[in-house]
Amino acid sequence: MQLENKIAVISGASSGLGAELSKLLVEKGAVVYGLARREDRLQEIQNQLGDNFKPVKLDVADHDAVDSWIKKTFSDTNRPDILVNNAGLGQFGNVEDISLEDYHTMMQVNLNGVFYLTRNLVPLMKSNPDITHIVNIASVAGLIGNPKISVYNATKFGLRGFSEALMKELRYDGIKVSCCFPGSIATEFFANAGAETHPNMMRAEDVAATIVHVIETPDNFLIDEITMRPLNPKKPE
Repeated sequence: MQLENKIAVISGASSGLGAELSKLLVEKGAVVYGLARREDRLQEIQNQLGDNFKPVKLDVADHDAVDSWIKKTFSDTNRPDILVNNAGLGQFGNVEDISLEDYHTMMQVNLNGVFYLTRNLVPLMKSNPDITHIVNIASVAGLIGNPKISVYNATKFGLRGFSEALMKELRYDGIKVSCCFPGSIATEFFANAGAETHPNMMRAEDVAATIVHVIETPDNFLIDEITMRPLNPKKPE
């Protein structure tokens, strides 16, 4: 896909991987609708990137708000070309210590939010005469289970299954679906989950560049799954 003048929707765009993806896509000439709950952070990004970054204060876990925004923003003459389902969060701990609130929040954001955006944007992408692309940001936690992240595992395993089924469902409609499984990235995710980042984690800008490469592949070339890891994931001594 040539990115000049393409329209992208990126959730979780106020920081980390979402912000870096927004930056790279805007630099390549795309128009990016950046979705997040933190309007002030989105405005800061627009100040840096210019008017091709369009800040959208939106909670992807609110279906009615998602549906309303999409109907207000897009039409048959203004269709999205790219959807990056990036918003996600994790709360770690023993299964008996995970609160019901944290459980439901992870399910709402990591799975329901992806479904809400995808469900509402796919009809517009189907009507787009060009090849379009959905990128779902999962995690290596969607490939292997580990102690103390059981609920997070469940959401990311679910996202992998959703992505694989969606890829097979939409490929003949000219819609690519890719699922990305990054390992540890030095972003706010770990701080919000109660963990620390360190220099051996991957950089968000490097992961973003890899995802942009996936999007830029030729129309009849699909990378449906990609795993990214630090070579040496251990915290420096």
